[in-house]
Amino acid sequence: MIVMAVKANQKRLYEQIQLTTEQATPLSVDITTEHRSDRLTTRTVSVFDDLSDISSEWVGLARLVKVERTGTRASKPYHQIAYYISSLSLNAAQFAQGIRGHWGIENRLHWVKDVVLEEDSSRIRLGNAPANLSIIRSLVIAILRYNGYSSITKAVRMIGHNLEQIFLLFGKVASEA
Repeated sequence: MIVMAVKANQKRLYEQIQLTTEQATPLSVDITTEHRSDRLTTRTVSVFDDLSDISSEWVGLARLVKVERTGTRASKPYHQIAYYISSLSLNAAQFAQGIRGHWGIENRLHWVKDVVLEEDSSRIRLGNAPANLSIIRSLVIAILRYNGYSSITKAVRMIGHNLEQIFLLFGKVASEA
């Protein structure tokens, strides 16, 4: 049983899902709106069972899920679309709950690695190097959080170019272990 995000780096599958979700009628739709401080977000989760345009190599696939996020952040509008595939036969509200829960984890780790530490734009692709760098990025995030930095973006800006401060953070973790 899986729910897997499909990103643009899986071009063929991404385009197949995009085409299907634009042309097919969803089985179910769930719309939620959330207002937090300077942020207003409307999430529309649509679930599809039309798999006719999806490559047959995706054995066990039961649903396509499209998540549209629109709203404002700091008074600036945004619109994002994310696609998922799943072997589960759930409705839109159930997928929305699961995907939303996943975003808490995504925001805590993967989003930081992708956006702040630019993991997705890394040109390092050979051998074990990508996996090793991913581990190092996770370690850096863990050490910064251990030392009280709730915003990794701010921490990188504050100490990213201060080797002495960086080594002090590593030393603090080691001495308390």
